[in-house]
Amino acid sequence: THWKHGGIVGVFGYGGGVIGRHCDQPEKFPGVAHFHTMRVNHPSGKFYKADYLRQLCDLWDFRGSGITNMHGSTGDIIFIGTTTPQLEEIFYELTHNLNQDLGGSGSNLRTPSDCIGQARCEYACYDTQAICHTLTNEYQDELHRPAFPYKFKFKFDGCPNCCVASIARADLSFIGTWRDDIRIDQKAVKAYVGGELAPNAGAHAGRDWGAFDIQKEVVDLCPTKCMRYEGDKLEINTKECTRCMHCINVMPRALRIGNDRGCSILAGAKAPILDGAQMGTLIVPFI
Repeated sequence: THWKHGGIVGVFGYGGGVIGRHCDQPEKFPGVAHFHTMRVNHPSGKFYKADYLRQLCDLWDFRGSGITNMHGSTGDIIFIGTTTPQLEEIFYELTHNLNQDLGGSGSNLRTPSDCIGQARCEYACYDTQAICHTLTNEYQDELHRPAFPYKFKFKFDGCPNCCVASIARADLSFIGTWRDDIRIDQKAVKAYVGGELAPNAGAHAGRDWGAFDIQKEVVDLCPTKCMRYEGDKLEINTKECTRCMHCINVMPRALRIGNDRGCSILAGAKAPILDGAQMGTLIVPFI
């Protein structure tokens, strides 16, 4: 089969959201003579109720192949495999009965995507769901009607852990950060060093890597060497800290993000298959 973003097939009024796929030998493979993909706009944070997911699956079982991808690298609920006559039927069901819309595909604004943010994560420095929802509604025309020479992506990460990989996959990245000191609980630091608390929140507890070594596993791995551990005390030079999150991830009970929170905005990231990830360039340090 071969496929194309927009132009081959679609729904009335939209130039994106459907990725046409046709078989080059339909007489040999009539079951996949048409096998179009539809992108459905996911909710902010990708939170779903079970009954809503059942309705989506029932719709796709009835009018498509039943094969889904939750979610694509851009985001979106991906419906894989349907025929041309079913496109408008599915679109009607989504927009009229499920209160849902198609996502972006082709040379347009792709569906904005965000992490779970402050709904579940203590590291989120701003409301990722709110800005994702707001900008999705603001740029509906750009999302559904391709007018760009190439695709364009917004992604919203609540902290530098980058759970939606905005720094490497978004033309415009919003990454949560803070301006003041990392908060240090020296008593908890000693508990990690003494083995009373498991590093990495116990994620590596089943592996025999020996006792936790704060110098080797935290201080020496700091990319800017802004940390030191002397006399049972951990110190961080905030001016040199790049907010990489490594020390916080290893010792979450001892280290916490600062209180003066906001986000950084970066532009220009891409993830081309042949060249690999190209990181975004910082244009707004803090907002």
